[in-house]
Amino acid sequence: MSNRYADRSHVVKIIFIVVGVLFVGRLAMLQLFNPKYRELAKLQSLRNVTQYPARGFIYDRHGALLVHNEAVYDLMVVPRMIKDFDTAYFCESVGITREDFNERMTKARKYSPYAASIFMKQISKEEYAKFENKMFRFKGFYISQRTLRIYDRPIAAQVLGYVGEVNQADLDRDTYYRQGDYIGKSGLEKSYEEVLRGVKGKKIMHVDVHNREVGPYRNGEFDTLPVEGYNLYTTLDADLQAYAEELMANKRGCVVALEPSTGEVLAMVSAPTYDPNLLVGRIRGENYNRLNSDIAKPMLNRALMGQYPPGSIFKVAQSMVALDLGVITPGTGFVCDKSLVGCHNHPSARSVQEAIKMSCNPYYYQVYRRVIQQGKYKSIYKDSQYGLTVWREYMLRFGFGQKLDIDLPKGGLSTGNIPDTAYYNRWYGKERWAFSTIYSNSIGQGEVTVVPIQMANLAAIVANRGYYITPHVVRYYGPDSLCDERYREHHETGIKPEYFDIAAAGMYDVVHTAGGTARRAYVDGLDVCGKTGTAENFGNDHSVFICFAPKNDPKIALAVYVENAQGGGGTWAAPIAGLLVEKYINGEVKRKDVEKMYKEINPCQKLPLTRRVKKKK
Repeated sequence: MSNRYADRSHVVKIIFIVVGVLFVGRLAMLQLFNPKYRELAKLQSLRNVTQYPARGFIYDRHGALLVHNEAVYDLMVVPRMIKDFDTAYFCESVGITREDFNERMTKARKYSPYAASIFMKQISKEEYAKFENKMFRFKGFYISQRTLRIYDRPIAAQVLGYVGEVNQADLDRDTYYRQGDYIGKSGLEKSYEEVLRGVKGKKIMHVDVHNREVGPYRNGEFDTLPVEGYNLYTTLDADLQAYAEELMANKRGCVVALEPSTGEVLAMVSAPTYDPNLLVGRIRGENYNRLNSDIAKPMLNRALMGQYPPGSIFKVAQSMVALDLGVITPGTGFVCDKSLVGCHNHPSARSVQEAIKMSCNPYYYQVYRRVIQQGKYKSIYKDSQYGLTVWREYMLRFGFGQKLDIDLPKGGLSTGNIPDTAYYNRWYGKERWAFSTIYSNSIGQGEVTVVPIQMANLAAIVANRGYYITPHVVRYYGPDSLCDERYREHHETGIKPEYFDIAAAGMYDVVHTAGGTARRAYVDGLDVCGKTGTAENFGNDHSVFICFAPKNDPKIALAVYVENAQGGGGTWAAPIAGLLVEKYINGEVKRKDVEKMYKEINPCQKLPLTRRVKKKK
C-alpha cells in the first residue's frame, strides 16, 4: 500500500518540477530572448535621442548670408510608455483638440508602439516655453530639438529650393533617413543635400519614472556627436538677384545672368516668384498646395524648364555656323526680299555684321538655305538631310538641344529642341522634306526651341569669342573650399574667334547705332552688345534679348525673356537687360525714370512713348 502512494508522490513531484521548468523557461524566453519585451524593458529606463546636426548655411558671392537656421522643437512620443495620462490637460497644454490627439496617437502606434516618433513637429521657442514646465506630467512624451531653415531675404526661391519631410521614396533610396527627418526637396537644398545635411549624432539617456532625463547612459560611452553640414558659397549676387526680381514683378518670364569667364550664375529669376519663407514650418504644407495650384506657376523655374522659340537671337549662332562652313563670308550680302519671309523695313544687309544689327529675316533665310542645301547630293532631300545633320552638330556645340550640366536638380532641367533628321522623317516621311519644309528654323521659329539658360550661355560664348564654361551656382563649399572640376572645363565651339568678333561688332551696333533694334538697352559709358528677338506666339509675342558687357573683357552675359509682351525684344527685354547691366557694372542705376517704369508696368499695358537715348559726344 505504501509503495503505491510512494509512486504517486513521485508523479506529483515530477509534475511540479515540469511545471516549474516551464515557468522558468517561459520567463527566460520573455525576459532574455523575446526582443519585444527586452525592448520594452529598455524603453522604461533609457531614451535614444537623435541629435540633429545644424544644416549648412548658404551665402552669396560676396559673403552675404542667404539661408541660416533657427532652433525649433519636435514633441516626440513612445506610445507604450504613456501611463496615468490626463488627455484633456495635455491637449489644453499643447493647444490641440481631442480629435487631433487621437489621430496623432493612432499614427504613432502604427509606426511603432515601442520606438519614438514625432507627435507634433516644428514647435517654436515661444510655443515650447508655454508647456515646458509641464512636460514631467506627460509620461511617454519628450522634446527633440532640430533646426528650421530661415531665408534672410525673400529672393531666389527657385534656385535655393526648400526643405521638407522625407517621403517613402526618400526612405527607400537612402537608409540615412528615418521617418520625420527632413531633406532638400528642390534647388540647391536638393542638389547639395549630402553636403548641407551633416551627420546625425545619438544620445542615450536615463529617464526617471516622471519621464525626466537624469543623465547619460554609462557616462555617454555610446553617444556620438552630430557633425554640422558644410556651408555653401554660391555664385549669386544677392543685390543683382533682388533687383532683377523687382524688374520682373508683374510679368511672366525669366532672367539669367552669367559671368562669361567662369560660367558662374550671377542671378537667376523666374517670374512670378514667391517668398521662400512660405515653405518653412508647419504652414509649409498649406502654402505649398496654394503655390502648386496657382495657374501662374510660381514654383516653376522657367530659366531651366521653359522651352521657348528663341526668335532672332538665334541668328547670331546661325551666322557663326555659316561662316565656319564657308557657305558665306563676312562680306556676304543679301537683298531683303520679303517675298521669301516677312521682315520689318530696313536697308538690305551687305555683310554679316549688318545682318545681325538689322536682324534681317530674308538674309537668314538665304544663310540657312546655304547651310542645309550645300550641294553634296543631287537629291534635294538627301542634301537637306546631310545639311541638317551638320547644322545640328554645330548647334550642340553651342549647348543647345541638351541639358547644360548645371549644379541644380537634373529633373528640373529641359533640353530644348534642335531637330534632327529622324525628327522630320517621323513627321513627313523619309526623303519627303527639304529646306523649303523647315526654313522657319532660320529665324529661330519652326521646330527650334531653347531654354533661357542656353540663351544666356550663347551670349557668354560670343563674349568669350567661342567657348563656354558650364553654368553653375556654387563656387565652393566646406572648410577646404571644395569645388567641382566640371566647372573649370572650357567647351569649345571649334569656330574661329575672329568670326565671333564679327558677331560682337554686330551686337554692339544693335544697341549703339542708328537702325539697331535695341537702342533702349543703351547705358551711357558702357559698351553693351546685344541681340533682340521677337518669338511668335498664339497670344502676344514673347520679348527676347541677350547681351554682354563690356564688349572687351566682358563681366556679365544676360538673357531676358518676357512672355506675351507687346512690342517685341527691343521694347521690353532689352531695357530690362540694360538696367541690370548698369546695376551690376556701375553698382547703381541713374536712369530712375526708366527703372520706375519697368518696375511698375506690366506687358498688358502699353508703354509710353519715349525718346531714343542719344550718345553723349
